[in-house]
Amino acid sequence: MLNKIGPHYERQESNWVAEGGFGNETVVDRVPADMMHLIDPSWYQFPPMESMWYKWLGITIFFLGILSVVGNGMVIYIFTCTKNLRTPSNLLIVNLAFSDFCLMFTMCPAMVWNCFYETWMFGPFACELYAMFGSLFGVTSIWTMVFIALDRYNVIVKGLSAKPMTTKLALLQIFCIYLHGLFWTLTPFFGWSRYVPEANMTACGTDYSTLAWHSRSYVLVYAMFAYYLPLLVIIYAYYFIVKAVASHEKSMREQAKKMNVSSLRSGDQSNTSAEFKLAKVALMTISLWFMAWTPYMVINFAGIFQLMTIDPLFSIWGSVFAKANAVYNPIVYAISHPKYRLALDKKFPCLVCGKLEDDRSDSKSVASAQTTISEDKV
Repeated sequence: MLNKIGPHYERQESNWVAEGGFGNETVVDRVPADMMHLIDPSWYQFPPMESMWYKWLGITIFFLGILSVVGNGMVIYIFTCTKNLRTPSNLLIVNLAFSDFCLMFTMCPAMVWNCFYETWMFGPFACELYAMFGSLFGVTSIWTMVFIALDRYNVIVKGLSAKPMTTKLALLQIFCIYLHGLFWTLTPFFGWSRYVPEANMTACGTDYSTLAWHSRSYVLVYAMFAYYLPLLVIIYAYYFIVKAVASHEKSMREQAKKMNVSSLRSGDQSNTSAEFKLAKVALMTISLWFMAWTPYMVINFAGIFQLMTIDPLFSIWGSVFAKANAVYNPIVYAISHPKYRLALDKKFPCLVCGKLEDDRSDSKSVASAQTTISEDKV
């Protein structure tokens, strides 16, 4: 009843009963022999996870993968096939969708398969590639979000003094994003830290269990450029965006009061101001980003500083939470885009919920004399 496929999974039922539960077996015992040199000794203290958890992890990552691939694939399709959405600023949104698509496309199948066998099945080199792709597309998505926030800051806060976004500038930013990501993901191949199986041995990532300085320093510096700095920039940008919109709304209300009218917006039937809508998008952006990546960052820091005992179950769910950010992004950055929703209604009407607003001016990073606040940036 307790036997598994292959010699590494063999359990003796008598030992199982005598020892009570898992006996002396550890989560590492299921790892194939060619992977053992990558396993940190700290994992030997943990017994194997219950098979139920492997099933739940496999099911969860499977559905997250489907949602991400379909959602981001739809964003790429609509933005590239709709003429009035092919703007320089929207290249960043397409790149975000592409990065999230690739993240789950490369992460999901392998992890689902490994959850079925309850260990890593593809050998050490595939483990390194898996971790590299996860790191590359993860940091690419993060920094794409940063440049989207900076683009909105440029248009909304700077207004007429803003430098217009061009296709060349957008492509240059995307090139720099990938170059930055490649630096952090290739350095473990050259001795600055390494990629290893982690948690329940069904996924691979950066080595946060080894206490050697080359591993600790990598996690510290990587966290600075892939977590703290992006988070601070996004908070900074959206703080001043909301502040600028609030000031704009206040001046419009005061002007309307002087003119003895209820609103200066023609056809304004909504009770929700641009200030409130933008605040919601900003809060959602920062909250989802923080919720997705903070658990995994905490796990990494707890590992290198020995702050707490990180068991395999907690660690692997932290990794899954980080990957789930690839599902949130299409909703936050695309569904909130008015012209995207109109295009979605034309191509996939069954997916659009609620009443669509009238078509607005295109989302361009060009500050015009008529517009200080671009509502498509909301």
